[in-house]
Amino acid sequence: MQLKRSIGSIMIKFRGKYRIESNRLQSWDYAGNGSYFITLVTNNRKCNLGHIENEKMILSDFGKIVESEWLKSFEIRNELILDEYIIMPNHLHAIVILDKTKNDHNRYTANMDGFGGAVVEAHGRAPLPSAPSTIANADQPSA
Repeated sequence: MQLKRSIGSIMIKFRGKYRIESNRLQSWDYAGNGSYFITLVTNNRKCNLGHIENEKMILSDFGKIVESEWLKSFEIRNELILDEYIIMPNHLHAIVILDKTKNDHNRYTANMDGFGGAVVEAHGRAPLPSAPSTIANADQPSA
């Protein structure tokens, strides 16, 4: 009942202006492997990524930064594969493949008391540092 009240207060606050139904498949785990079509939209849909001239997208300086950082995301994250993308004046469309089997540098098995060989992974997009070579002795001070 609390959730219903919270949603109701949001609807009143924004007068339903920003409320749209989700296009997400309720039964799908979006953290799992798969191909995803995504759209990123600029704040207030402002056309600050560039403009279209003679049916060709001309990136602004800001659009060039966005493209550079977008491509860098796939260089630093092994589990992400970029299929296709296009930058438009106020948004970016992309098909991204998430394949966690390619992310073994961010994953290691700890075999310490109390963990029972549990898998330790990065949360979100933050990579874990490399696993210590002497993980079993991690609680002992180094010389």
